[in-house]
Formats: sequence, C-alpha cells, structure tokens
Amino acid sequence: MNNIEIREQTDKYYLPVFGRYPLALTHGKGCMVYDADGEGYLDFLAGIAVNSLGYAHPALVKAISEQAGKIMHCSNVFYTDVQARAVKLISEATGFDRVFLANCGAEANEGAIKLARKYGHSKNDGKYRIITAVHSFHGRTMMTVTATGQPKYQQGYEPLPAGFDYVPYGDLEALKEAMDEDVCCVMLEPIQGEGGVHVPSDEYLQGARALCDKYDALLIFDEIQSGVGRTGQWFAYMHTGIKPDVLTFAKGIGGGFPTGGFCVDEKLAHVFKPGDHGGTFGGNALACAAIEAALTTIKEEGLVEAAAEKGKYFMGKLQELKAKYPEKVTEVRGRGLILGMELCKPGGAVVEHCLKDHVIVNCTAGNVIRLVPPLIVTEKEIDTVVAALDAALAEF
Repeated sequence: MNNIEIREQTDKYYLPVFGRYPLALTHGKGCMVYDADGEGYLDFLAGIAVNSLGYAHPALVKAISEQAGKIMHCSNVFYTDVQARAVKLISEATGFDRVFLANCGAEANEGAIKLARKYGHSKNDGKYRIITAVHSFHGRTMMTVTATGQPKYQQGYEPLPAGFDYVPYGDLEALKEAMDEDVCCVMLEPIQGEGGVHVPSDEYLQGARALCDKYDALLIFDEIQSGVGRTGQWFAYMHTGIKPDVLTFAKGIGGGFPTGGFCVDEKLAHVFKPGDHGGTFGGNALACAAIEAALTTIKEEGLVEAAAEKGKYFMGKLQELKAKYPEKVTEVRGRGLILGMELCKPGGAVVEHCLKDHVIVNCTAGNVIRLVPPLIVTEKEIDTVVAALDAALAEF
C-alpha cells in the first residue's frame, strides 16, 4: 500500500480523533523515519518524546524479540524475572523506593491521583482537593483530563470529577492562596510540554514542596514528557534541589513500547492495600523487557549526559535563529532535549515547510515549535533541522 491508500483506508475505519500529517510511516532507523513511498524524514518529534533510542535500536529490538519468544504476558498475580529487573532499574534511575507499572502516561497519572486521594482520606474525609496548573496536560481519561488545566480538552465531558482547582503555572503566590488543609496533592509538570515547553524557576518548585509539607499534601511531579534523561538529568526534578512525593513516568522509558507508571518512597508504599489498584497489562513481560533495554542502553551509552551537551548546542543554534528573526521568534526555552521556540503567530506554516524539507517538527500551544528528538541525535542532525527551521522562518 502507498501513502494515499493507507490514509484512505485508515480514514474510512478509524475514528476521526487525530489531526494527522499526510504521511504513512512504515519503518525507521536512528533518527530517520520512512514513509510508504520510500521518502525519508529526520524526526525531531520522536513520537512526542517517546522514541528515546530512535528507531530500530538493536538493543531494544533484540530485547523485545527475545522476550516475545519466552513469555509476553502473564497476570500480575505471578512474578516474572524481567519485571523484577525492570523495577530495580526504574528505582535506581528515579531515586524512589517503590514502583507501580501501567500502560501509559494517563494511567500513570490516574494511579498517582488515586493514591493521593487515598492518602488524603486516611488523614480526614474532607482532604480531597487536587491543585494543578493552568496550561498543564495530564492525560485523556476523565480524571486526568479534569486534572489538565486546559478547558478545550474538557468541553463536552461535563460534569467533570469534583475537587480540582487550577492556578497559574510558576506563580507561587497563587499556589499559596489556593492551599488549605483540604488539599491532598499538588500535581505539576516540572516542565510543561504540551502547554508550550515552559520551564519554571527552581524557587517555584521548591516553594511548592514547602507548601505541600506545611499542609501535609503530596507533591506529584508528572514527568511523562520531561523524564528519562531528556533534560540532561535522569528526571527533571533532579535539577531543582527538591524531591516530589510521587513521580509519574511513561513515554521514553520504553523506548517506543507503550508503558508507564509511578513511583513513591517507602513512606507511601502502603497507602494502597492489595486490591486497591491494579491493571491487567501494566508491567507485562514485553513492556518490562523494553524498559530494561531502554534504561540499560541510555546508561551505557551516556545518553543522559549527551542530552545536556546536545541540548546546550541546540539551544545556542535556536538562539541564533531568534536573533536573526526577532520579529518572528519571541522566545526560545527549554532544558536539554526538550526545547520550544515560541513564534509571533500560529506555527502551522513552519511545520508544513519543514515537512516539505523532510524534517518533522511539531507545533504545540498554537505557536510553539516543540523539539524533542531521540536522545541519540547528533549535532549534524541538529544542524539539518536548524537549517530547515531557518528556511521556514524566512518565508514565515
């Protein structure tokens, strides 16, 4: 099937919930993907920060293939050797004691919210309020879409679950005003990805930590997009000098295989009792093999440190574009290999121009070009994308 045939058949049978690029991708290698007509594209979206090792990384392919020949799934009422290895690696990478595995970021955040509510009810029955940030994004389930501080994702699903309040991101005074004894958790992204790649000050996150301590509320960091080496640390919280009570993860931790979860320290390990939470597929053997391969490879290849170095190089190049087009680029921000270039107007034309140059970038929050390449990206590939952005901005 060619590009057109694949698109027509998909559009005939699939629910029309996605705004798709007009490409049907069939395979990839490294940071390159190829469509059904054989055209190659340099991918700086990486499945929205998912493909941390790029495409067809031999370590990941080998691990998943070998595990598929052993056991792909069994119920979590049994133990598996591969899950034991995976959760140990996650604990070491995150710096937390205990791990729960789910299928995706929304499930990870849903579980973290349930844990916070259970924790709150153990203190008093009225301790249920959850505070999140404006422009946040936490998932597509009813609970996580309610946690998401963007009304456009909530419209048409009312009545939403009760008990959620929203404060401006980065505004510590607003958070102070919203806090009281009924708050069971504050849920924040240490870097807002979908909301436009916003990086708050360390003082803001430190202040949030202090407020949660004062009111005996849990601090949840949603690191679905910012985690797994992307910022130049294993997780973005490690830049801040504080530690959340709950850390959620997904996307890059499986290198492309769907998986996610959350972790806590020992003090919260028994908030959930057996039967309080679970899932059929979370932590299945194939997902755990992917996690083991991804985390081991990232560590052995020094990709966390590389993300810091390549991110600094990339940021410098984007700053040069901002200086060249001051009337078109209003700000460049980010950390490591999660970067955003804010434009003076909607950025769809830039995305389309880059696609014609066989470069994949993404526009989020309407006017922010989001750049989240695989961690294996090279400076030469960064230069190629910067050249495509330069050409797009020249006509923007």
